[in-house]
Amino acid sequence: MKNQHARWKCLIVDDEPLAANLIQSYVETVEELQAVGVCHNALDAFALLRKQPVDLLFLDIQMPKLTGLEFLRALPNPPAVIITTAYREYAVEGFELDVADYLVKPVTLERFLKAVGKVMARQQVTQEETYLKQEEPYVYYKVDRQMVKVYLKEILWIESVKDYIKVVLEDNHSLLTYQRMNYAEEKLPASLFLRIHRSFIVARDKITAYGANTVRVGEKELPIGKSYKQMVHSELDKEQENSFKQS
Repeated sequence: MKNQHARWKCLIVDDEPLAANLIQSYVETVEELQAVGVCHNALDAFALLRKQPVDLLFLDIQMPKLTGLEFLRALPNPPAVIITTAYREYAVEGFELDVADYLVKPVTLERFLKAVGKVMARQQVTQEETYLKQEEPYVYYKVDRQMVKVYLKEILWIESVKDYIKVVLEDNHSLLTYQRMNYAEEKLPASLFLRIHRSFIVARDKITAYGANTVRVGEKELPIGKSYKQMVHSELDKEQENSFKQS
């Protein structure tokens, strides 16, 4: 799953307007999702994907000119896919193409939410496995005209500065790079970093104390945003409980 408050860009491909509108209305109920397009055939979807990469595809099967499964096979690097169809008999073929879930119409909101949760959970596992495979996990940030390697263990916190982010490191210096905060959050493993505010992401293991409205990293007090407070306290309380169990 992407980190808290990062949004998944979604494309809905369905030749039935009512079915497409229903899925779009469901997408709008989930804070982490953002519908960036609705296409009523696969050819239009191809054109849109060339201009706008997406994270999640809601894909009908029976469509004119090109079926959903034919469309999926033709994609060189498909995003996560949830099939939405009136036909149960394509389920095996769909899962052979590594779709995340298979929804049979009419799709209920409950079933939709279950499918989305499955996609997010799978993405989180994949991201965590990628970082665990690295002996020393790192990311690259573009600073001036160079790509600078930064080991995750060196990061104290990340701070939003208008259209830039400031990456504050252990050795008392920082990097300034042109990047969206949500994008920066997506590139960091949720097990190691925690978004505490629209303008702050902190390294979990660098937190030395926390209170009702702030988190302390070394001598620095960082604010906890109102919309993040419940989640942050839940995460940190959980870590505290786990530390007692291990001791």
